[in-house]
Amino acid sequence: MDEAVGLDSTKFKADLEAIATLVQMVAQQHQGQSTELLAILRLLEQLHQEIRDSLFQESLPDNRQALYALLRDIETSGGWPYIHRMKLQAFLSYLSEQSAVESPAVESD
Repeated sequence: MDEAVGLDSTKFKADLEAIATLVQMVAQQHQGQSTELLAILRLLEQLHQEIRDSLFQESLPDNRQALYALLRDIETSGGWPYIHRMKLQAFLSYLSEQSAVESPAVESD
């Protein structure tokens, strides 16, 4: 029985790696295309929300011991998954820095 669990875990890890590889490949194909890259980020955020709000919440433990085990796993495996959004100020600051790099100040004689 442990062998079946191990096989499921191996297949699951392979599935996750395939998803990550596909997302990276599509992102690389659209390097430099901010609209397309933004669409990828929006899709990932939407998938995160859908999985969290339906499948994940439905799978939450219904007893204290299982909940404790889940919380311990979250704590030891890197915490709660979070999709960080770039703040508008950081985005504008980045644009200013890029603009300064692309057009250096003209020296006067």
